[in-house]
Amino acid sequence: MVTLTFFRTFLFPIKYADLVTKYSEKYNLDTYLVFSIIRIESKFNPQATSHKGARGLMQITDQTGAWAAKEIGIENYHSDRLYEPEINIQIGCWYIRKLINQYKDNLETSLAAYNAGSGNVSKWLGNEKYSDDAEKLNFIPFKETREYVEKVMKSQKCYERLYKNSKK
Repeated sequence: MVTLTFFRTFLFPIKYADLVTKYSEKYNLDTYLVFSIIRIESKFNPQATSHKGARGLMQITDQTGAWAAKEIGIENYHSDRLYEPEINIQIGCWYIRKLINQYKDNLETSLAAYNAGSGNVSKWLGNEKYSDDAEKLNFIPFKETREYVEKVMKSQKCYERLYKNSKK
């Protein structure tokens, strides 16, 4: 029989909770959203590197990392620091908050931009094939991004069900 402990420990773990809580609060994010992004992006592996060169827990690209580090004042920054959980989570939380603000609190559109880049999302929002109102995506043309958004949203709901009203 599959137990709640199995789901919590193996399928939806809470790792780096102190850092996730710290930066979720700082950037006004739902902690379950951040855990979900980390779970989908890297499976909580701080040394993860994607085929496109994104690094660390939240899979930050070198370009985004350098830009974010400058914006938020991280000293002695270099791209290898993206493998440090605190730096990666801080930058990832800052970036997802920036996207949520940019896309007027539309989480699905923000997650699409996190995955596919805001340049792609801006093009999609300007195309009536993908957006009726130029603010919300009705369809995400990249299958990988469409599946990514769906996975993060489902994962966030699972985290809420498994952990809400209980000790982490």
